[in-house]
Amino acid sequence: MKKVDAIIKPFKLDDVREALSTVGITGMTVSEVKGFGRQKGHTELYRGAEYVVDFLPKVKIEVVINEGQLDECIEAITNSARTGKIGDGKIFVTSVEKVVRIRTGEEDAAAI
Repeated sequence: MKKVDAIIKPFKLDDVREALSTVGITGMTVSEVKGFGRQKGHTELYRGAEYVVDFLPKVKIEVVINEGQLDECIEAITNSARTGKIGDGKIFVTSVEKVVRIRTGEEDAAAI
């Protein structure tokens, strides 16, 4: 099993959710996060004063999937979240050792 964490631009969330649903991935956790990468924020003007916005709003999507779905999952996220501009985001993939559904006690693939 694999856990896929995707950090994307907030306005791309619906597109990514639909793309994942199309490839059969329906369960996910979504969080509003803030951060920056190479772009290191940007400057804005407020009432005539310029200030730096270091942390930009992003959305973090977390999904746990069977290993066989990994390539489809990454492709769906990449294609639907890409704008071609800086700050499109990142995808992180990690291994998951165990999953337990609390309500039923099901484990691993049955719990996903």
